[in-house]
Order: sequence, then C-alpha cells, then structure tokens
Amino acid sequence: MRKVNFFQSIHLKFVLIYVLLIALAMQIIGVYFVRELEETLIDNFKNSVVDRLDPLEYTVAQEISSSLSGNRSEDEPTLQQSIRQLLGGLNSEDIEEVQIIDTRSRILGTSDDSNQAIVGQRTTSNDQVQEILSNDTDLQQEETYMDQGNRVWVLAQPIITDQGETIGVIWVKSQIENVYEQMDEINEILAGGTAISLVITAILGVLLAQTITRPIAAMRSHAVDMAKGNFSRKVKVYGHDEIGQLAITFNNLTKRLQEARATTEAERRKLSSVLSYMTDGVIATDRRGRVILINDPAAAMLNVSRETVLSMSLPEVLGIEEEYSVDDLSTQTDSLILNFGTDAKPYILRANFSVIQKETGFVNGLITVLHDITEQEKIDAERREFVANVSHELRTPLTTMRSYLEALSEGAWQDQEIAPHFLEVTQTETERMIRLVNDLLQLSKMDSRDYRLNKEFVNFINFYQRIIDRFDMGRSQNVTFKTKLPQEPVYVEIDTDKMTQVLDNIISNALKYSPEGGQIRFKVELKEREKEMVVSVSDQGVGIPRENLKNIFERFYRVDKARTRQLGGTGLGLAIAKEMITAHEGRIWASSVEGRGTTIYFTLPYDPTSEDEWS
Repeated sequence: MRKVNFFQSIHLKFVLIYVLLIALAMQIIGVYFVRELEETLIDNFKNSVVDRLDPLEYTVAQEISSSLSGNRSEDEPTLQQSIRQLLGGLNSEDIEEVQIIDTRSRILGTSDDSNQAIVGQRTTSNDQVQEILSNDTDLQQEETYMDQGNRVWVLAQPIITDQGETIGVIWVKSQIENVYEQMDEINEILAGGTAISLVITAILGVLLAQTITRPIAAMRSHAVDMAKGNFSRKVKVYGHDEIGQLAITFNNLTKRLQEARATTEAERRKLSSVLSYMTDGVIATDRRGRVILINDPAAAMLNVSRETVLSMSLPEVLGIEEEYSVDDLSTQTDSLILNFGTDAKPYILRANFSVIQKETGFVNGLITVLHDITEQEKIDAERREFVANVSHELRTPLTTMRSYLEALSEGAWQDQEIAPHFLEVTQTETERMIRLVNDLLQLSKMDSRDYRLNKEFVNFINFYQRIIDRFDMGRSQNVTFKTKLPQEPVYVEIDTDKMTQVLDNIISNALKYSPEGGQIRFKVELKEREKEMVVSVSDQGVGIPRENLKNIFERFYRVDKARTRQLGGTGLGLAIAKEMITAHEGRIWASSVEGRGTTIYFTLPYDPTSEDEWS
C-alpha cells in the first residue's frame, strides 16, 4: 500500500480545520469588535467636541446678540476682540481650528493665531456653513474628508438665541485621524493576539490530532497486514471512546475474517479438488463473458492451455462466436452440441450453460459444463443402426415365410410339386432366423459384464487341424485346403468353445466366397519376441474394396448385401469373432485385394516359457 503523503494526511487536515475554525472565529470576533470599537471611539470623539462647543455657543450668542442690539458700550471690547478672547485656548490636539461666522457669512473670529487675516472676510468654501445659513436650519452639518493624507472632521453648528433665531455659525475643524491611528494600534494588537492564538491552537491541534490519528494509523497498519494474509495481530485499544470502540470492533472483525478465510480456503480446496478430478469440463466467466476459470478436463477437451484462454470471450473459446454472443448463451436453456470432429475422427461435446445471479437478479457470470458425448453419440448411432438392421433381418425371412404360408393355407399344400418347395423355403428362413437370434444372444452375453471365458491350455495346432479337417470332410464345393502349421505343439490358453465359434465363422465365410476350384490357405506363425501367435485364413474370392475393409467387423455390415443374404449370412459372424478374440486379449484384422481374395488374421497371447510346462 502506498504511503500517505504528509500534505494528504488526515493529521494535517484535522490541524488545518481546527486552526481555520479558530481563525474564522477570531476574524468574526475581531471584525465585530473593531467595528463596534471604531464607532464608539468616533462617537466619543464627536461628542467630546460638541460638548466643548456648547458653552462657547452660549457665550458667543450673548456677544453677538449684545452687538446686534447696540448695548455694547465704547469702553467694552469690540465683538471681534471678545470672540478672539473666547476662542483663545480652544486649539488642542483634537481641535485644529474654530471659526465664528455671522449670518452674512463673515468670519467674526478664528482660534488659529496664524490665520487671523481672514477675520472680517466672507467665507465661501465652507459648504456646511452655507447649508445652515441658506436654509436657516438649526441642524448641525458635518463632513469627513482627507486633508494631506489625514482624515479631518468638520462640524458646522448654528448659533441660536433664546428666541430661536439663528444669528451665526460655529465652524470647527478637528483631527479625527487620531481615532483611526488608535484603531490601527488596536488592530495590530488584535492581529498579534490572533497569531499567538493560532500558534497555540495549531500546537494543541497537533496534540489532539495525534490522539485520533495514532489509533487510525495502527488500524491502517493492521489492515495492511490483513491484506497480506496476517490475521494474528490485534489493534491496540487506546481508550474507551468511539475510536476505542472502533478498535475493539476492528479486532472482532479480524477474528471473524480469519475464521471466514479458513472456511473459504477449505471450500476453495474442496472446489479445486472437485474441479480437478471431475470428468466434465467446467468454464466460469465474469459478467462480461470473459473466462476467469477453466479446469483441466475442459482445457483438454478444447485442446487449449489455461493461460491462453483466460480473459478470452466464452464464445471465442468454444468456437461459436459467429453464431452466438454472450447474451445469447446467458439465455440458452437447451444444451449446445459442439462438433469438433472430422469424418475420420468424430469428436462431439455437449455444453450446458448456467447463469450466476445474485439475489437481486444481477448477473455475475456464466458457468459452462462440457461433456464428451462422442462415445455416447457413437453408441446411439450404432444402437439405431443395430435396431434397423435387426428389424430388417427379421422382417425379410418373416415376410417370405408369411407369403409361403399364406399360399399353403390357400391350398398350395395339395400341390405335390409346389408344396415341398414352399416348406423347404420356410424351413430355411426359420433356420436363418434361429441363427440370427442365436448370434444376437451370443453378442448380448459378450456385451454383459458377467461374461466369462472358460480358458484352458491346449495344443492349438491339433485344435486348429481338427477344425480344418471337419470343414474339409463336410464341404460340398470344389475347394482345396492348404495348411502351413508348425510341426511342434504350440500350447495357448483359450476357451475352446469360443475359439471354435471364431474359426467356424471365419472358415465359413471363406468357403462362402471361394469360387469353384479355388483354394483356402490356413497358416499359424509364432512371434516369440512379441509373445503372440498369428493365425490366418485366406481365400481366393472376390475380395473386399479398400474403403470397406475397416468396416467388415461391425455388426450387420455387408459389402455385398444381396449376395450375403443369398448365401444365408446374418452379418454378425465377424463381429462375434472380434468380440471373442478381444476377450482373449488378441487382435483381429483383414487384408484384401479386390478380385484376388481376402485374408483374415487374428492373434492370441503366446508365451514359450509356459509352453515348456505343458509340453
């Protein structure tokens, strides 16, 4: 797991949030405090100026009223002198200048000793004074503006007599910049205090964050170990708060996960064992149809390697991408038959599909089960062919017998010439059905699991010669027998009854297809290195085409069906011979040249060492 960057850690985020909250609180408090303090200081400044003007207004009003009424004596100072005396000493750190202006906008006096030249002149620059005099209002007029980089507050207050008559204006120019300088000092103090508070807050935040992040870091480290498969560790519980409860829960979760993992691992081993040893192929996909699991039988059936098919599309793996999509397979309820064979080598698979779904119906993937049905299809085809052949073989003699019996029942039995022939044909067909049924019973016994051979050691040369002599004495056609057998005895372990039936079937076929004046050759060859004996019977008949040679040992197979039926064959003789030779752990095959004859070969196990015990 990648290490968390310091600038991305919850530790830093917690401290930043804590500091920012404190900073925001300090800013809100500071803004409110500074604004209220600024308003209070400005109001106090203005009130202090106005309070100092109230006594001056009263005295000036008396002086102006006295001058206007003509009650001032010649010995008394003039109005301007009196006003100058009244204004003397008013200048201070706050008040820069005070002017007394009469109703004709004439300056009667100023507190600025350096500006006495304006006394007696009209003032035109004081808008506040003009506002009072022109509108005859008794309201104060004030204005704040910048003068050479400093804020100046100007106040114009009307001088009103006891009768309510405005007789002049007191104009005051004061330096309010001092108030703002005090505010700047207060802001600096507040900023310094805020900075100190933030530093202390950050330190406390770090300490507090550690109490939270340390258990979280321990749980993170434990989670990393769990991801690596280590469930033995436990998270240290630092307290009984919410994080402590989380640590306890985390330890319980670890225990449960350890138990669940052990159970899952056991189930996985069981499933892996089942998938490995089951004969059916299994393929699992994800929800997009990509192969995520394939067992060995499935890989062998499809002749692919597990590494190459993983992440491939299921239709592509099965070779049906042109006919089916993944969605088609997910809705496929019937089995699909996949034919991977050729005419020479059939190979057929059956595929069944099952959808993996959650309880909500969400499709997680597909399970495909493959089963090799090549042998089953072959057996079914053979069964269908067998039933058809048996039906045909039984129908032919039965139809013939029914026709002849119907003719006899209708009166043909009274005909001295026709009746014997009809009875002879009926008897022949009956014997043919009996042979067919006996052959079928023989094959049925050999196909059953209870089939047993009664083997014994016999001198095969004498045994073979007796059978040849029997056919030689009973033959009705002009055929010559020629033998090439070893002179010394050859002992093999065989079931004499079954081997007699094998040789009877082979020799009977050779006689049936041998022409008049033909020759049948009998031969036995010993192969001590291969520990087997090769027995062969050759005729000089019509032979078998090469393309039909491999099928002559199949049940009911005939090269020339019309001729075989004419000769009375059932088509089961060589099939029975093959089953019996195979039961003797031997092999049987044929070679033929069309028009020149056919040779049937079969082998029997032969051990010279055991022969010495019986010789």
